[in-house]
Amino acid sequence: MPYTLTRTDETHARLRAWPHNALNPRGFVMVIALTAATLAMPLIAVLGSSVLWGLLPFAGLALWGLWYGLDRNWKDRAILEEMTLDRQAVHLIRTNPRGPQQEWRADPHWVSLRLVARGGPVENYLILAGGGREVELGAFLTPGERAQLHEELAALLMRLKSYA
Repeated sequence: MPYTLTRTDETHARLRAWPHNALNPRGFVMVIALTAATLAMPLIAVLGSSVLWGLLPFAGLALWGLWYGLDRNWKDRAILEEMTLDRQAVHLIRTNPRGPQQEWRADPHWVSLRLVARGGPVENYLILAGGGREVELGAFLTPGERAQLHEELAALLMRLKSYA
């Protein structure tokens, strides 16, 4: 599950959410190495001839393209959403891969949580509203994960409102 919801006590909790990353650093190295080995196999047949120098730039360009694409995807998925919930405030900080951090804060008594199953930009669109603003939560999560997160957060927000 690409999020953790930890409760320190009845009135304090912390949510950390991040996108799925199927390829770890070791996997990245393995993909690049296997691609390089696969590209080198046909080049072995033309070693010592001038054809090698004609094919080598294309093999290098293909390998560089794969490296660049995987690295760019890795950096684009460096998103983190951190939310702290307590009786005084609900505070959400979204760290974007490129661009400024986004912050949202509201009184937990006035916070509402909605799950738009259909008709939103995505299936199970999760929205936090309060403090005069609406923010999307967990845009990178799957629809099932957003639904599960909605259930957990709704129960937690009800508990916080009952203690207020």
